[in-house]
Amino acid sequence: QGPLVESGGGSVQAGESLTLSCQASGYSHQRHCMAWFRRFPGKVHEGVALAALDGSTYYADSVKGRFTVSRDNVKNTLHLQMSSLRPEDTAAYYCAASPRPCILSANYLSPTNFVYWGQGAQVIVSS
Repeated sequence: QGPLVESGGGSVQAGESLTLSCQASGYSHQRHCMAWFRRFPGKVHEGVALAALDGSTYYADSVKGRFTVSRDNVKNTLHLQMSSLRPEDTAAYYCAASPRPCILSANYLSPTNFVYWGQGAQVIVSS
């Protein structure tokens, strides 16, 4: 297993909720900024949310108001609470971490800014 391991993926109906978790291991300085990304079949990673070390957050417009990201620096976990799920949220979801501080902006929510990645958790939303 790598330094980041996701869990909690699954299949749900549209409108339902699901929570993803990411368990981190290794040195804490490797995880100054953490994030969730998702990848649709045949597409590149799309940024979902950022979680800074101090707990501040940033969301992509596509999930704002429906998803909530949180981190527990004691338990070394990152969570993504997803509500009002839509079929277009169907994707593989990835936890990522960077040793650099977050810049809470759309431009920073790019896979090129993150060094450590989980293996992914599949989320399927049926209509």
